Amino acid sequence: MALLIIVITCIMIIFETSQPCNTPDDFVAITSPGHIMIGGLFAIHEKMLSSEDQPRRPQIQKCVGFEISAFLQALAMIHSIEMVNNSTLVPGVKLGYEIYDTCTEVTAAMAATLRFLSKFNYSRETVAFQCDYSSYMPRVKAIIGAGYSEISIAVSRMLNLQLMPQVSYESTAEILSDKIRFPSFLRTVPSDFYQTKAMAHLIQKSGWNWIGVITTDDDYGRLALNTFAVQAAANKVCIAFKEVLPAFLSDNSIEVRINQTLEKIIAEAHVNVIVVFLRKFHVFNLFNKAIERKINKIWIASDNWSTATKIITIPNVKKIGKVVGFTFRRGNMSSFHSFLQTLHLYPSDNNKPLREFAMLFSACEQVKDGDLSQCISNYSQGTLTYATTKAIEKNFFMRNDFLWHYTEPGLIHSIQLAVFALGHAIRDLCQARDCQNPRAFQPWELLDMLKNVTFSDGKNSFHFDAHGDLNTGYDVVLWKEINGLMTIAKIAEYDLQSDVFIITNQETKSEFRKLKQILSKCSEECSPGQMKKTTGSQHICCYECVSCPENHYSNQTDMDHCLLCNNETHWAPVRSTMCFEKEVEYLNWNDSLALLLISLSLLGITFVLAIGIIFTRNLNTPVVKSSGGLMVCYVMLLCHALNFASTGFFIGEPQDFTCKTRQTLFGMSFTLCVSCILMKSLKILLAFSFDPKLKTFLKNLYKPVPIVFTCTGIQVVICTLWLILAAPAVEENISLPRVIILECEEGSILAFSTMLGYIAILAFICFIFAFKGRKLPENYNEAKFITFGMLIYFIAWITFIPVYATTFGKYLPAVEIIVILISNYGILCCTFFPKCYVILCKQKTNTKSAFLEMVYSYSSHSADSLAISHVSLDSNNCDLTTTNLRPGDKATSWLKGSHLQVQAFAGIGRGNTTNVSKTFHGKRSSSI
Repeated sequence: MALLIIVITCIMIIFETSQPCNTPDDFVAITSPGHIMIGGLFAIHEKMLSSEDQPRRPQIQKCVGFEISAFLQALAMIHSIEMVNNSTLVPGVKLGYEIYDTCTEVTAAMAATLRFLSKFNYSRETVAFQCDYSSYMPRVKAIIGAGYSEISIAVSRMLNLQLMPQVSYESTAEILSDKIRFPSFLRTVPSDFYQTKAMAHLIQKSGWNWIGVITTDDDYGRLALNTFAVQAAANKVCIAFKEVLPAFLSDNSIEVRINQTLEKIIAEAHVNVIVVFLRKFHVFNLFNKAIERKINKIWIASDNWSTATKIITIPNVKKIGKVVGFTFRRGNMSSFHSFLQTLHLYPSDNNKPLREFAMLFSACEQVKDGDLSQCISNYSQGTLTYATTKAIEKNFFMRNDFLWHYTEPGLIHSIQLAVFALGHAIRDLCQARDCQNPRAFQPWELLDMLKNVTFSDGKNSFHFDAHGDLNTGYDVVLWKEINGLMTIAKIAEYDLQSDVFIITNQETKSEFRKLKQILSKCSEECSPGQMKKTTGSQHICCYECVSCPENHYSNQTDMDHCLLCNNETHWAPVRSTMCFEKEVEYLNWNDSLALLLISLSLLGITFVLAIGIIFTRNLNTPVVKSSGGLMVCYVMLLCHALNFASTGFFIGEPQDFTCKTRQTLFGMSFTLCVSCILMKSLKILLAFSFDPKLKTFLKNLYKPVPIVFTCTGIQVVICTLWLILAAPAVEENISLPRVIILECEEGSILAFSTMLGYIAILAFICFIFAFKGRKLPENYNEAKFITFGMLIYFIAWITFIPVYATTFGKYLPAVEIIVILISNYGILCCTFFPKCYVILCKQKTNTKSAFLEMVYSYSSHSADSLAISHVSLDSNNCDLTTTNLRPGDKATSWLKGSHLQVQAFAGIGRGNTTNVSKTFHGKRSSSI
């Protein structure tokens, strides 16, 4: 039994001594002593050597897959530290470095962090635990790294224990800006918040809205995906699919997941733009398989791999389509280029990656440059040992320009900024301390100084913001084939603060236009004049295009909603791309209908003037005298003229004055006219009515001047109150879709209705009085024609009410003009035209004798039941004589009353009752 234990113990000792890390120093990749030690974390190898069986004991696995770009990053840190040491920035103080290979694994990075945290002057395998680390003195004062956010997050949680400054050159996860969870973390690159914002802006600016996203299943990938999803939604970009790949190459399922992702890309035929948040080795494998499947898309590259030479040099990489990427701003690379040129002068004893690379390069030196990096990566899978010779190193240094070809300028500049930031913070801290003593300051003191430091790269000045970020901005790059080789061309700059792309020249504008020609949409874009109508899909990017309705427009493609025109001043037809200014309309003087109506009005005024002339020239005729006399006729003709003239205020551009004048002028002039007609109707009824009771009532009522003034005065009061309390005014009628109707708003419908209603009441009274006397002598009787005139008035205005209420537009004033003309012409024609006809065409009947003869004939026919004696008329003096009438006879009294009243009506003098004469001065006689 004892022998068995001894054998097992020996086997374990032999197995333990065969591990690659025999001592703590073997774990260090690159080291150089100094007064102040700076730690470094770089993923010089892309993965750890995987094993089918789970490890049975805790140990650091062997790293495989040499990464040239990460190796160059470590060299950039060394070069930058040497620049600080060779400058006068920190005189008398040398900065040392201790760089570890994380192998792209959190476990290796954590092991290196434990070494950084170990107490100064203690065993390097020991990390002392204390309750208060304020006076704890670790060997390393600050850390530069790591590259991947997943590793930086884990390392930062450990460094927070001692508030050791950690300055990353590549970790962009947005969560690292949270100073509550990561108080000691700073970085010289922008947060992914800005990168995802820039990506979403670029996609939206290029007209794409249906895209795919591929990311890794780690903190960096998940956070980038979530942030990008928010930014994409804000820019109305939809994500058709989200594919997540395992974060580490040591995961055996990565090949399966890549194949599934490619199948998804092929299935989504409308997706032509894919955003890729992956590590370099993920993209390398993805693109190789995409080339095999002939997948051609636009790939949006994150800063992780947008300038990776390893991927650009993939054979036939141009077949995958176009690659548009974001990279960190580059600085002056001439110094680093010179450093690489003289790399063979530096000893490789304390630089294991340099020795490994020299040996791998020698083994692959016969391979073309395009496949050289892959050969180096494949050879590093444990097939070479660290045995090397000076001859191998010499072969490597003969082609040292190869390293410059794999340099990523943006990352190199970020590393330089990280070292310069630490150098300036140490300078400020060492001004009052002896920093040649390793115990001169604590890491947390350096952190305080670092947060507030301002430093320069020789050209620009920089400082960390409140989140510990250095927002330097991005360069937008495009992969282009030049002379058969893929190269990286800068096409724009992205300004973080203004959220704009700055295009430097016309050539790059052309490149952007070419990108926009490639469609990546779920639905065809809606043209201007249309809007998007979402379908049953949950994505707003899948929609139908429908035309904008009337009074709406869209002036851009793919608008979510049509914009509403200002209904007051503009309009738009269906499917319009713009709003049109509404045309202001009113009944213009140039309008044909307006010309017709104004011509009718002028014709009416002409008739009025002609009638006035005719009446003036026939002042002493019975027809004129029976019309109420010259004064009444002139007043009525003046009213008719004003009524015709009022129509002119309804035409032309409405003004406040015309709006107030047209209704009041018509109302008062028409009322005065109707008042005169009312007075005449009453006079006619009084002249030919012989009912004693009615006669007495009419005599008391018949007061011509008071009647006219009272009737007209009431209308004047109505119009005056209307103008004072609610006067008509100009109004823009915007109810019509395409025009603005400039019209007069009546101010008060009640006042307007009261004015018209009052005229209607007077007209109705006239109609009743005239109707009573409609059977009087034809040639001299106005009652019949007044009756017809009032009927025309009522018909016109009763028709006007529904027409006016249902008519709108610029021709609304024309309706009222027509009604005014009809009613005015009707009364004018019925009142004056018959008299003019008698005056002009029947002059024989326009004499006193003819007039009295007709009246007498009318009277005699009205008394057909009475015994009538012979009556003779003296043609010269118009004396009425009767014979054979018995005194006290009823007929005698009627005839005498008729004679006297008709003479008064006609205004031709007083009648004289004399003896009956059988002849008219010996010429003729008439018997009754």
